[in-house]
Amino acid sequence: IFDFDDTLATSKSKVIVTVDGKTTKITPAEFAKQHSKLEEQGAEFDFSEFNKVVDGKPGPLVAKIKKAIDKFGNKDVFILTARPQASATSIKAFLDGIGVNVPLENITGLENGTPQAKANWVIGKASEGYNDFYFTDDVYKNVKAVQDALEVLDVKSKTRLAYSDRVKKLDRDFNDIIEAKTGIAAEKEYSRAKAA
Repeated sequence: IFDFDDTLATSKSKVIVTVDGKTTKITPAEFAKQHSKLEEQGAEFDFSEFNKVVDGKPGPLVAKIKKAIDKFGNKDVFILTARPQASATSIKAFLDGIGVNVPLENITGLENGTPQAKANWVIGKASEGYNDFYFTDDVYKNVKAVQDALEVLDVKSKTRLAYSDRVKKLDRDFNDIIEAKTGIAAEKEYSRAKAA
């Protein structure tokens, strides 16, 4: 099971978010991190741009998915994304263009950026009889949620965090750790004076 954005591809696709009449665009990584909080604030999401792969380039785990398909075939290889299901056709076209053949029915758009949404989908696959999982995502919280869910089930599993840019990834992971320990939101930025 592979995440799409910043795992199999990098793109300039954005989610358009409107909160209290103010509209902004956020990246797939920001959507994954902020989805729950934005939803609580009554945000409205416009996925029209997010349904397309804008200026897509191969991500860090393209070689890994190709190797998996060469070894096992593509029947049990899945793409699990926070993008809407309507983006599946664009994702398939992009993957076909870089030589990765994943069946359209194996591309699932959750339209939900919460870690629990991905964990629930994986649990659903276990209930279908799957018992050996490999899951990779670029967001630590998603990997952790799936890892925690799989540990409860009696299945073989391996989870992996995808790194596209090690410096940015380290920064995001460190912010996630601070959020977990202190409650300070990972996406917050403080001046040097306030931080000190």
